[in-house]
Amino acid sequence: MTEQGVRWTAEQVLALAPDAASRKAGSKLGTAGPWSGAGSGEGTVWGLCKGSGSKPYQTVVDLAGTAGPAYKCSCPSRKFPCKHALGLLLLWAEPGGEVAPVAEPPEWAEQWLSGRRGRAEGERAESGGSSATGSADPEAARRRAERRAERVTAGATELEQRLSDLLRAGLASAEQAGYGLWDETAARMVDAQAPGLAARVRELGAIPGSGPGWPARLLEECALLHLLDRGWLRRDRLPDELAATVRSRLGLPAPADGPPVRDRWLVLAQYDTVDPKLTTRRIWLHGAESGHTRLLLSYGAAGRAPELSLPVGLAVEADLTGFPGAGQARAALGERYAPPAPTGLRPPGVTTAEAAARYGEALCADPWLDSVPVTLDRVVPAPGPEPGSWQLADAEEDSALPVVAAAPSRAGLWRLVALSGGAPVKVFGECGHRGFTPLTAWPQGPGEPVTLC
Repeated sequence: MTEQGVRWTAEQVLALAPDAASRKAGSKLGTAGPWSGAGSGEGTVWGLCKGSGSKPYQTVVDLAGTAGPAYKCSCPSRKFPCKHALGLLLLWAEPGGEVAPVAEPPEWAEQWLSGRRGRAEGERAESGGSSATGSADPEAARRRAERRAERVTAGATELEQRLSDLLRAGLASAEQAGYGLWDETAARMVDAQAPGLAARVRELGAIPGSGPGWPARLLEECALLHLLDRGWLRRDRLPDELAATVRSRLGLPAPADGPPVRDRWLVLAQYDTVDPKLTTRRIWLHGAESGHTRLLLSYGAAGRAPELSLPVGLAVEADLTGFPGAGQARAALGERYAPPAPTGLRPPGVTTAEAAARYGEALCADPWLDSVPVTLDRVVPAPGPEPGSWQLADAEEDSALPVVAAAPSRAGLWRLVALSGGAPVKVFGECGHRGFTPLTAWPQGPGEPVTLC
């Protein structure tokens, strides 16, 4: 058990898996058969797992560290956690307990635990609680920023010309040109060190093939791109917050700024998006006292899971520092004061009409915003007015939010329908111009959160 005396759920354990293969292999080891000498105590779990060799693998997991779970296994796997650590945690998470509390861990586990905690104490004493960092050469950093701004300005100017050429030739020319036109333009934006522009330009390439009404959608996206271009080229005339938003949308790095907010942060959702070069993990948190909803981003190289993992339904007491920009939800995780632990806390919800109004207000501050985080209270999933579409209908009012078109092809929507069974549920997700993306749901009565992503 954790220090709070509450075991994790199997779903929270599997959320730690670095990939689907580890998740599957770990699930197979979550039974008592291959395990011996398993025990737990003071936020740690250990056990011996029978493998293919003559000696069993020694596996130990430390759940009491403020930096999150840590793992040690004598198997040759380079994944963290490995399938043995996942299997051990699943065994420990079972109601009824195949892993009994034990006063003292065995020597091989105690040796690793004491060494790890000693190093953590030493690092804390060395840092003295200070996390301040700074550039070694501020003048060199200023010159680099100026050179990059010049390149971005050149790229934005070129993109303006290309958008003008497109409109002059007519939108139909985009359908004939195919992806090549946009790929080449995106490459130019990468050369200009404006990754935000490059990403938006690549998305334009898919619009001509997106079905009826594509010219209107292409024109809308081109208008937003033009607005972002003009925002950068005239950034010196913008209010500070809007200028920071423009820099953020262009993909220019900026450090987290402002005083940290210490709170007990409930993990609302965690999911990964994968492209050929990068895995991006998005973790939504809700502050129990501040009421803020904040986003943590963590990245992993191609084929590797991001390091930070916070399963849904846990709460972590920590500092979060926001990034600059109007309506910016992104934050950086600072000092953590206690290990993540299960909690019965739930976020407060709003109606579907209030959620739509919240997105509209956010767009006033950030016109390029795709969606805002929202918790809907007492909604029922139901078929929408269009064939194959779904919506979340408000149980108390005559209003509803459409669910994103891709949702029916994912298992999450059907888990939500099964959880609801026609009764109102609480749902957290992202509300934007494409509809509502459900990410986590809670039943009307007592019960654990159900992940939908």
